[in-house]
Amino acid sequence: MGSIFMQSSALTVSRCGIHGFHETLGIDQEEVNFFWILSSDDESATQSAYRVVVATEPFSFDALPAQTAIAWDSATVQSDKQRDVLCKPKDGFKSTCTYYWRISVWDVQGTASQSDLNQFFTAYPRSHLLPPYSMNQTYMPHTSLIFRTWFEDQENKWQAVWLGDGGDKPLYLRKSFHLTEKPMKAVAFASGLGHFNLRANGAPASNHVLDPGWTNYHRSVQFVGYDLTYHMVVGENVLAAHVGNGFYAGDQGDRFFWPMYEDNTYIRYGNELCFFVELHLFYADGTHDIVISDPSWSVRKSATSLANIYASENHDRRDYPYGWDAPGFDDSEWNLAKPLTGPRGQLRYQSQPPVTLHETFQPVKTHSPSPGTVCFDLGQNASTMIKIKVEGEAGSKVTIRYGETTYDDGRILMPDPLFKDFETSVYSTFILGNSDSLQTWEPDFSFTCARYIQVDGVSLQPGLGLPIIHSAVGQHVSTASHKLGSMRTDKADCNALIKACYWSYSSNLFSYHTDCPQIEKFGWLEVTHLLAHATQYIRDVEALYTKILQDILDTQEANGLVPTMAPEIRYMCGPLHDTISWGCALCFLPEILLRYYGSTQMIPKIYQPAIRYMEYMRKKERKGGLIEHGLGDWGRDIAFGNHQANIETAVYYQCLRNLEAFARIQHFDSDARRFKEWAERIYTVYNKHLLVTDDATKPYAYYTSLDEYPSRDQTAVSQAIALQFNLVPDEYRSDVTRAFLDSTSDGRIRSGEIGLRYLFNTLADTNRPDIVLEMCRQEEHPSYMRFLRRGETTLLEFWQDECRSKSHDMLGTIYEWFYAYVLGVKPTGIAYKTFDVSPPYASEFDEVEGSVECPYGNIEISFRRSGRERDIHIQITVPTSTVAKLKLPEGIWEADVERSGSWRRKMRGDSLELKQGIYGIAITK
Repeated sequence: MGSIFMQSSALTVSRCGIHGFHETLGIDQEEVNFFWILSSDDESATQSAYRVVVATEPFSFDALPAQTAIAWDSATVQSDKQRDVLCKPKDGFKSTCTYYWRISVWDVQGTASQSDLNQFFTAYPRSHLLPPYSMNQTYMPHTSLIFRTWFEDQENKWQAVWLGDGGDKPLYLRKSFHLTEKPMKAVAFASGLGHFNLRANGAPASNHVLDPGWTNYHRSVQFVGYDLTYHMVVGENVLAAHVGNGFYAGDQGDRFFWPMYEDNTYIRYGNELCFFVELHLFYADGTHDIVISDPSWSVRKSATSLANIYASENHDRRDYPYGWDAPGFDDSEWNLAKPLTGPRGQLRYQSQPPVTLHETFQPVKTHSPSPGTVCFDLGQNASTMIKIKVEGEAGSKVTIRYGETTYDDGRILMPDPLFKDFETSVYSTFILGNSDSLQTWEPDFSFTCARYIQVDGVSLQPGLGLPIIHSAVGQHVSTASHKLGSMRTDKADCNALIKACYWSYSSNLFSYHTDCPQIEKFGWLEVTHLLAHATQYIRDVEALYTKILQDILDTQEANGLVPTMAPEIRYMCGPLHDTISWGCALCFLPEILLRYYGSTQMIPKIYQPAIRYMEYMRKKERKGGLIEHGLGDWGRDIAFGNHQANIETAVYYQCLRNLEAFARIQHFDSDARRFKEWAERIYTVYNKHLLVTDDATKPYAYYTSLDEYPSRDQTAVSQAIALQFNLVPDEYRSDVTRAFLDSTSDGRIRSGEIGLRYLFNTLADTNRPDIVLEMCRQEEHPSYMRFLRRGETTLLEFWQDECRSKSHDMLGTIYEWFYAYVLGVKPTGIAYKTFDVSPPYASEFDEVEGSVECPYGNIEISFRRSGRERDIHIQITVPTSTVAKLKLPEGIWEADVERSGSWRRKMRGDSLELKQGIYGIAITK
């Protein structure tokens, strides 16, 4: 559609960032990729050029610093590019240095605008070594000449020491030091394994919990950056840490610990809890001091004596050293810390969003089923760190249990008989301290998923000789990734399903995508890539998925195999270890990062490992190119594997197509041709063995599985997989689509978790929302609404009424359908540079509204259908630098389009092209 010329108004740089990093206090690589977001009220305003400057001192484009302070200058680039702008200084970035950067942009009229001043702080970009004292201290002093080069270039190497007490129980560490003047900047780099809480002068160093992120500690160990500038004071200062087990040195105690279940396959990464820190202090005169962890630190055991990551902790408040993390505390009876060998993995900055606490759930019901027991219903199932407040005599023991299901009287129930240990052996104990005041307990190093809390050893009222419980709440714990989208419809049951999907997704996002947060806590890779397409509507997961790719690289085996989970906390065997529809995340996630965020930075890094994976898979081919050895459509009929040849071969094909695209991005033309030919061979073999064109009993061609070979079947999943992976020859697309619709016409879900996404997307492509909703609303399973009618507030692991886990998001691909085909927002260009808006004209919805904050700004949609003529009113906000294509209903309709504060005109056609702005659109016949 055209536009009326208006006087150009300058573009405004509204936000800037660095791809792949949530926080930027410790960047440890020698190149970064910038992005920025623009805004303008002018429909025609576009960026025509940009310039990015990075310097070691603050500046503006009106007064650039001396050349010696400029680390990198893009110069003026004639381009509308706003994402994936590579900054690679000739000599890399300096260590422990603040870098300042600004962007200047020009619109088509030549008007310049500049961003606010941004900054990031580096760690050690050129250091690939662990802290120096990670080597044996007995022989090291006598053989220092052997390691001469290892001691050189100290400004680019870690100086801190891994510390501990030599044991595997939680511990406190502290260091007192004095400052004669307040520093201008104070940045700490710290890590503690398994998890740690850093504190400075009696206060938390941040709002993080469960630092650092989970990794394969033999390959990677994350450190965390903290800005402690405002914590530092003149005089005595204290830096302190509380360290617990996590998965690094997992401690089962006498409780449930899933990696030890059945076959005891969990092997600790380390047997000593350890911690290190460097506190960098910068002063006005240019001096730079460092406080490091070394053997002068003090250490003692924690009042938390058990830190089992599976929501089991023991804490004795009588043993808590009040004030241990603050100045003025007497630690003369503490021991000196021991320097430790520490972990083997390379230190890497925690680039993904930290894990933090979010919403607090107050009980909607509280009752006591028997004396000494009080039960709480929080009303919402969610990943949580419980917090209770009690009052009673010192030495009183309180036991806290939590779960997703209860007996009729409100006590915690595990409905799966194979996991009764979870009912009886997952709990925390809190022993009250020497105080008559209200005492608070919450876990330090563990979490679970729970709607219900059961507290034993307490009472609601005095008179039973028991501590009084004043409150019990759930604190939702999840990734701190930026929240992007929300939506609602005029159908209450659909809104309930959307809400259940949200809490299922949010409860499984931490330092990786887990499934689930209660029983397993494992990083299964199929949910990571399958649910990414839905997750990107509601959370900015670019930095998280970038980190997950590093987890996958760390987990890849020498023969090229990518296991089904990363980090691989517990070894699984057979197809639970080797299935391409899980391992394909290595090839799928970089394409997802490119598609939704415009980021290419991980493609060179994963390219050779992805090739090795494909070479591994080539050895698994059968019948000339089929892959048939995996889990198939896991989750069908509880966990029955089927459709292996259809699903796994299609995924194999798509991996090869992605590698072809990655090769072209890097200008590896011969590689691209190789992968294209390889994929074409798989395409041919796929259709040779699975496409049926000679069945006289059917009026069309269709795809069969090989589940009961040589018998043929015609399933919706077989047709959907072929259609969605573009494996259907053009001459058979209409046939296969007919076969698909015939297979779904009864409105029943016949799919596991892998096929489910492709089932819904094919129903969307064939414009059949009625079938999708019929599937959701079935009275009997498989049925989403059956979950909700039974009172569930999250999604269950399998299509059954009672599951061991009630916060599995693996069946949640329906969430993508709601955003892409009901709210109707779907990207068509890289990072939403162009996107479609397809309102639900052909569905039962009369009202839908929501928003999605895409990489270029906020997209807002409001859809209303009303009146005897069923007139349609739509309001759309299109972000600056993007173009939306609004699809109109089929038939002859007229659109009255008004751009806010600009113009109004009548339009007809099958779609409207809308540039940036806010539009009100009335559609009538």
